[in-house]
Amino acid sequence: MKHTFAAGVAGIAALLLAGTAMADEAKIFETKSAINNLSTVMVDGGKARDLTVGLGSGAYRRPGDPANMFYAVSDRGPNFVCGDVETVLGVSEDAVCHGNKVRVYPTPDYSPSIYTIFLGDNGTFDIKDVITIKDQNGTPLTGLTNKLTVAKTEKPVDANGNALEQSVSSIDAEGIIRLTDGSYWIGEENGPSVLHVAADGTVINRIVPAGSEKDFEGAAYKVSGGLPAILVKRQTNRGIESMAVSPDETKLYFMVQNPLANPNADAYKAAKNTRLFVYDRVSEKLSGEYIYQLDDPQTFRNDPSKKQNAPRISEVLALGNDRLLVLERTDKTTKLHEVKLAGATNILASRWDDMSTNPTLEQENDLSKLDLIAVPKTLRFDSADYPMAPNKLEGLAIMGDGALAMINDNDFGIKGDPTQVILIDGLVQADKY
Repeated sequence: MKHTFAAGVAGIAALLLAGTAMADEAKIFETKSAINNLSTVMVDGGKARDLTVGLGSGAYRRPGDPANMFYAVSDRGPNFVCGDVETVLGVSEDAVCHGNKVRVYPTPDYSPSIYTIFLGDNGTFDIKDVITIKDQNGTPLTGLTNKLTVAKTEKPVDANGNALEQSVSSIDAEGIIRLTDGSYWIGEENGPSVLHVAADGTVINRIVPAGSEKDFEGAAYKVSGGLPAILVKRQTNRGIESMAVSPDETKLYFMVQNPLANPNADAYKAAKNTRLFVYDRVSEKLSGEYIYQLDDPQTFRNDPSKKQNAPRISEVLALGNDRLLVLERTDKTTKLHEVKLAGATNILASRWDDMSTNPTLEQENDLSKLDLIAVPKTLRFDSADYPMAPNKLEGLAIMGDGALAMINDNDFGIKGDPTQVILIDGLVQADKY
C-alpha cells in the first residue's frame, strides 16, 4: 500500500474548510512557536540538551470549534530512566543515578499544561492559550510522582542526582477532552486517576482507585475513590493514558495503558487483556468495564517484538456512542483500531475486579474458556504504511472537515525528536449528530 506526502502542504485552509484532499493523503506539520522552547539542560562534564514542550500526550477537538484547531495536553515534563542518562546528558549513568533505580527529572518545576493548537497553511502549527493545571489555591501542579503506598511509584531525582520531594498533588496528564461547558476531563497515568478540570485549569475532582484515597490526603483539591480498587495494580508508568467522550457528553471512555500487574509483574508482561472503562457523567459512577485484547507484538511491522508488553494504549477517540477509535502502539509503530462495545462482556463489579480472584484476568489470555467476549477490533490505520508518520503518536482529533489529526509525544525533545502533527483525510468516519 503506497501513501503520499503532500510536499509544502500548501492550501491547508482549503483542505480544512472544503475537505478536498484525496483519501489517505498525509500532511505533516511542525511548529516554530517560541512557546515550544522549554529550556537548555546541562550538567558538569556533560553536553547541553535543548528541551522543547511535549505537547502531544493527548488531543481533542470539540464539534463547533474552529476547523483547524484542537486542544493538546502535556504530561509530567521531561523525564527519563537511568539507562538514558548518557544519551541525554552526556555523563555516565552512575554520575546521576549512583546505582539506584530512580527517574530523572531535569526540569522538576515543569507544570503539565493544556495547549491550543492551530494548523496553518504552510506546514506549521501555532501554539496559543497555554493553561497551566493547578490546585484550588492556584498553585501550579508539578509532574513529580505521588508518594503512593497502595500502588507502586517511582523515586524522582534532578539532573545532578539529587533526590526530589514527591508531591501529593502532582499529576501525569495523558489524555484530554473538553466539554461544551468549557471544563476538561483528563486521563492521568501515575495514580492512576481521572481528573475533572475547570476551564481555567483548576482541578475540580480527582477520581482515584477506591482504597487509595489516603495517599492523596493534603492535596488542595477534591479526591474521590470512584475507580475500581484493582487499578492500584497498574504496572509503574502504565496507568491511564487516554480520554474520550460520547457525542452527547453523557459518557467518558478511558483505558488502562497495559494489562495490570495482577497479581504481579510477570502477569503484566505476558498478558493481552487490558481494561476499557465507561463513566456515566449523570450518575457520576462507572457504568461499564470491557476487555480489550492487545495485538500480537510481532505484528507491529516497524519494530516487531517477542514481548507482549511492547504494545500499549495511548489514546481513545469516540466516533459515536459506544463506538471508539483506539490508538495501540509500540515505540515505532502505531495502529488505530475501531471498536464497538455492543456484544462485548461488561465485567464491571464482577469477580474480575476482585483482587482475590485466581487466576486473574491478566493470567487468562484465552477468553473463550471463560465465556468472556472482548471488544471486537477493526484495523483502520497502520503507521508502517506511512513512512513519514512520526513515532510515538499519542493524540487524536477529528478536524472540522472530518480529517484525522494525530500528534506525537516527543518526550520534550530529550532525544532530539520534534513534535509533529500528521493529518490524514478519509481515514475514519465519525457519526453525524
